[in-house]
Amino acid sequence: MNTRIRLTEIPKDLMATMMNTEETINKMDFDDKLLALIRLRVSQINQCAYCIDMHFKESLAAGENIQRLYSVNVWQETAYYSAEERACIAWAEYITLPFKKHDEHALFDVLLSFFDKEKIANLTLVIIQINAWNRLMKSFGIEAGGYQVRQHE
Repeated sequence: MNTRIRLTEIPKDLMATMMNTEETINKMDFDDKLLALIRLRVSQINQCAYCIDMHFKESLAAGENIQRLYSVNVWQETAYYSAEERACIAWAEYITLPFKKHDEHALFDVLLSFFDKEKIANLTLVIIQINAWNRLMKSFGIEAGGYQVRQHE
């Protein structure tokens, strides 16, 4: 794959906007492992190799179970995701693939058993943001495989 726009060539205002949203998301009260599952699943749906590579590696570094990571694309067929995680992944699939048949009212009602409406709105922003990253990385042709998790001090 040929990179069309390198990460260093992304316009500063575009990157600042994306990073500002990331900072907002990082201040939200969501479990990091839950966000990682959502980001990985959405990246799989969108077939964004760069983001799959990134979120898989970051999830492992954060201590996520490898079985849960490689199985998230078949989460409905497994027993090792919590009811809350299942509700969030289902919502992520609805937001990412709105044209597919979903019972969005039922999905929302299940989410309400875990979160209030403000938290559901914030969860929706998380999903929209990873969809945006996926589309940017795919359209720019950012090559997968070289991502390295930063060591936090």
